[in-house]
Amino acid sequence: MHQIAHLAHIEIRTPVPEQSLDFFTRYLGLTENGSAGDSVFLRAWDDYENITVKLTAHATSGVGRTNLRAADPSALAALVAKIGEGAWQDGDPGYGPTYVFTDPDGHEFGLYYETEWYRPPAAVKPALKNQAQAYPARGVSVRRLDHINFLGVEVESNRDFLRDTLGAMVTEQIVLDDGTVNGSWTTFTNKGYDAVYTRDRTATAGRLHHIAFATDSRDDILRAADIALEQGVFIETGPHKHAIQQTFFLYVYEPGGNRIELCNAGARLVLAPDWQPIDWTEAERARGQAWGLQTIESFHTHGTPPLEGNPA
Repeated sequence: MHQIAHLAHIEIRTPVPEQSLDFFTRYLGLTENGSAGDSVFLRAWDDYENITVKLTAHATSGVGRTNLRAADPSALAALVAKIGEGAWQDGDPGYGPTYVFTDPDGHEFGLYYETEWYRPPAAVKPALKNQAQAYPARGVSVRRLDHINFLGVEVESNRDFLRDTLGAMVTEQIVLDDGTVNGSWTTFTNKGYDAVYTRDRTATAGRLHHIAFATDSRDDILRAADIALEQGVFIETGPHKHAIQQTFFLYVYEPGGNRIELCNAGARLVLAPDWQPIDWTEAERARGQAWGLQTIESFHTHGTPPLEGNPA
């Protein structure tokens, strides 16, 4: 445990880059922090590093590289030795050498240690010195990246890779009546979860279910729903409370078709070093979310990139 310090920055692909950029800056409240080639770098106001989201113009939507920061150079070396198959590449601007590899499902990961801390220009210098950037007071004004939910052909192999190779802790799971694991929530930190795998019903590898950003409170989630209404952002489901992990949530789609979750930063922490995974049964999941809202059908069918004949 804890050879990985945290989930770092994520590359999101979009076929409509200008519209997606408007969503990430005007609706979510992220701040632009440079660009390179077909990518724009964006950051949440309390991220100590330079990049939270790398938004890349692409033929389709979906996720590119998911970056993780190692706890220290020795942890990086130990993890690289365990991962085995992969290759060193230059990191994104402000990041050192990055070891690039894939999970069993083909999702691309990058692992690094060296990084530059964000230095805010005068226009966004915070009043409090223990804050990375001034509160933007724009749109939802999300605080940080919270987690990523991948779609996987087989949940178990991806879960085991995160646990056995990268040192993640499994906190909660959905276990079907036949014993198949249909969803797995894992953490590298003391949060309830950093990375999730849920089964892709289409048996297509390498797709994204959603990425999530944290706000300070439930009130921010409610306000985010009102802002979405005013800005014409599509609301898929919520606001409501998950049974699994007890996260207060809102799900929206950004213009490129990627699903985005907004959740409260005060969700549960897992502090027990000997935590045992909580297994949820089919019958328990059939009851819906914590307060009875049934899981919307698109939650099981929508992923990115979209499949041919099933546009986002």
